[in-house]
Amino acid sequence: MKFLVITNAPTLKENNLWVAYAPYVREMDLWFAHVDQVTLLSPTQYDAPLLTKAFKRQDVTVKAIPAIQLNGLFQSLRSAVLLPILLFKIFTAMKKADHIHLRCPGNIGLLAAVVQILFPKKPKTVKYAGNWDPKASQPWSYKLQKRILSHPKWSKNMEVLVYGQWENQSPNITPFFTASYTQKQLRPTPPFELPQTIHLLFVGSLSSGKRPMYVVQFLKMCIDRGINCRLDIYGDGVERDGLHQFIKRHDLDKQVTLHGNQPSAIIEKAYQNAQFLLLPSRSEGWPKVVAEAMFWGVIPLVTPISCVPWMLDAGNRGILLSLVLEEDVSAFAKALSDPSQLVHMAQNAQDWARQYTLEAFERAVIEKL
Repeated sequence: MKFLVITNAPTLKENNLWVAYAPYVREMDLWFAHVDQVTLLSPTQYDAPLLTKAFKRQDVTVKAIPAIQLNGLFQSLRSAVLLPILLFKIFTAMKKADHIHLRCPGNIGLLAAVVQILFPKKPKTVKYAGNWDPKASQPWSYKLQKRILSHPKWSKNMEVLVYGQWENQSPNITPFFTASYTQKQLRPTPPFELPQTIHLLFVGSLSSGKRPMYVVQFLKMCIDRGINCRLDIYGDGVERDGLHQFIKRHDLDKQVTLHGNQPSAIIEKAYQNAQFLLLPSRSEGWPKVVAEAMFWGVIPLVTPISCVPWMLDAGNRGILLSLVLEEDVSAFAKALSDPSQLVHMAQNAQDWARQYTLEAFERAVIEKL
């Protein structure tokens, strides 16, 4: 099978190896293991820092395309000039492929979604890694992609893999998932219990989209209300200095630790030592850290965005945040007053998350191919 991947994610050359964003590589390695030939149509340059990993298969054919942006007059004009070249390259690559795999949402994904209409007989899969919620407020380009991908006349022989289960969807929309852990890691964990000092955890980029400042404000209000807790923050980003200043200003040095970016083994240990995960994100696709925390029996406190309400079973496997600080802290304090219910919630979370192992993911990938 000649397998074609069209994606915004840059494919880079490092130390004579093809590499890309590490979580994306871990997933694509599973797809690539079950096809004969792989062609990647993607940008091959990226200026910002990126956590990369080498593909297991290095016999991939990489065809470079320029990244395009629509923000600002200059970028829009540049994209208009590049448009014929991009469309030609996408069309040519699709014509040679046996199976077309699109990575959406994104500008390249949008163009590929349009061009694939010309190939109604070719089998296609789309991994929609963003928020599929029909009610979500999103850019017009995302809405257009979703409309094309779910339209019966424009998406023939295509299966679209989305996060979560949504009502009133076309038959080609399939609930999907991603995974971080193997079946070998399904070892028993100690029952959930509240220690004398409750351990809160944040894992993610220190950017406005993840709202890490809300997390430290949450901790401070908990302490002000007499809840004995501490917070470990894993990740880095532009808001690190602001967090550091807030911690110093409110004398929280003993209660909050900024660990920066850490290897996955360190993060795994952090999950095992925590009772609660806080993630007040503005937007998510599949919030990987939520599923990972639940895997280890950690109770998540998360904003009800994307597929999160489905993941948390509307509050039976975790606590949904309102982003009104006093309300959220009050809801947390109320939950702490019923430890037996928290034990039940943590077990529900773990039972659900442990369905989604890497082996289960690979079996699902094989079915799609």
